[in-house]
Amino acid sequence: MSEYVNNPVAYAREVVGKDPMARFLGIEVEEVREGYARCSVTVKPEYLNAVERAHGIIIFSVIDQALAVASNSTGRIAVSINITVNFIAGAIDGEKIFAEAVPVNSGKKVSVWRVEVRGTSDKLIAAADALAYHK
Repeated sequence: MSEYVNNPVAYAREVVGKDPMARFLGIEVEEVREGYARCSVTVKPEYLNAVERAHGIIIFSVIDQALAVASNSTGRIAVSINITVNFIAGAIDGEKIFAEAVPVNSGKKVSVWRVEVRGTSDKLIAAADALAYHK
């Protein structure tokens, strides 16, 4: 695979955005443009933790997917190398949550991203700082 893609937004949406794990979890790409992605997932009963809130695993997964789509929309193949998440509020069964990834800084090989997860009422659920490595 080349380190560059011809149509990065289409690649990010159709290839990265539809990877097998994202499809398995039900994560959808809501919007993608160069350097930006918004992904969503609806919290299911099997995604709940012991206190009946969305488990950190599903929140982290939608963060990671938004980062993957956004960082691959820039024209250079990218993989995540670090994500630090602060969990702020809970999401309940049936709630649709949205992760938005935006760039903070983009270097030759490493880019820095901010990813926020919000619920349907625009409540902040999690905030993440992330790094992506560009091949």
